[in-house]
Amino acid sequence: MKTLFVDCSCGVSGDMLLAGLLDLGVPIDVINTPLSLLGLDTSYSLEVTESKSFSLRGLKVLVKDKELSKKYSRWIDIRKLIKDSSLKTSLKKNILKVFEILANAEASVHGVHVNQVHFHEISSIDSIVDITGVCSAIDYLQIQSFYCNNPPAGSGVVETQHGLMPVPVPAVLELAKNHNIKLISDNNVLGELTTPTGLALLIVLADFIDNPFTFDIDSIGIGLGHRNIGRPNLLRILLLKEDRIGSLQKSCPGIILQQVVLHQAWIDDSTPEDLACLTNQLNEHGAIDVVSYPICMKKGRIGVCLTSISSLEDAEKVRNIWFSFSTTIGLRENVEWRWILPRRTGICSTRFGEVLAKQVRRPDGKLTLKIEHDELARISLEQSMSIEEVRQKIILNLDTFLSDEDWSC
Repeated sequence: MKTLFVDCSCGVSGDMLLAGLLDLGVPIDVINTPLSLLGLDTSYSLEVTESKSFSLRGLKVLVKDKELSKKYSRWIDIRKLIKDSSLKTSLKKNILKVFEILANAEASVHGVHVNQVHFHEISSIDSIVDITGVCSAIDYLQIQSFYCNNPPAGSGVVETQHGLMPVPVPAVLELAKNHNIKLISDNNVLGELTTPTGLALLIVLADFIDNPFTFDIDSIGIGLGHRNIGRPNLLRILLLKEDRIGSLQKSCPGIILQQVVLHQAWIDDSTPEDLACLTNQLNEHGAIDVVSYPICMKKGRIGVCLTSISSLEDAEKVRNIWFSFSTTIGLRENVEWRWILPRRTGICSTRFGEVLAKQVRRPDGKLTLKIEHDELARISLEQSMSIEEVRQKIILNLDTFLSDEDWSC
């Protein structure tokens, strides 16, 4: 089983994805056969050409509408066409999902019911070919894990049937908002770099919006865009060899596998006050946790083993704190993995008033609550009760939980 990585840092569209997959080695029949099952084999022609963008080679795809009609521009017509087809169930599900999130985004942008959505900006046949073709190609590759990086936002304006529109176009912004996709700012290139169709395909098909942990490359496909944007207009698709970490993550849905950095030092020449100061500084500058325990060091000296855990992003800051606020002249560093459950903070209404709490989502979907200990201690002092008594009374009489943040790790 292999891994797919779509590098869309220069941009992404439906035709660029289709071209890249064909360049990767997907047979053209994989694209045409499902379209024939939809009864569209006489409605389009697919022109695939070898081309270059700023001297870099790749494939370029052009879909030609042979019937010159808008027969399938409405979402309800496309949905019926796909649902009534003899496509295999898994492929049909992905195609419908891509069109569905596109339709929902367009409905929100235009303030209409989803069944009234028309895909004005894309040819009816062009959109069906791109979406069906890409979904079919991914199904053909039988990949284990699908990664992609965050797509660029683009800048400026683009000409549409509704006149000049700001970039990113409204449908792209709506898709990014609805599916928590971060768009990367790129003010150096004017124009649309990420299209609604391209983004919708990544949202539905990708398992991870992130880079793979390793790049053991099997083959590469390059899909070219049609516009001259002043730099290479391409999308790269990398077929990678087995991804053990991605496989682990997919085998445990509902649990997050995260990389962390462990820093550790053995210290025998600092006072407890100094170590407390170091611990506080580590916590304030990004350490997820800091722990310590006594050890016996050389010459029989009693020292302290101090360990901090931080994210990859905060590792450099934390490392600098170690060397700035401790006496150590050496530091061990390891990148490790940890499993964590999604959690979020919020406020619970109780008989004692509002209290801060943390909500955790378990692998089976159940939600559990834990009241922050500082809150229990505060109420314990105010009410002259033991902390355990306060905890039990709150748990038995919880009314609501209002989250003040999204699920996080």
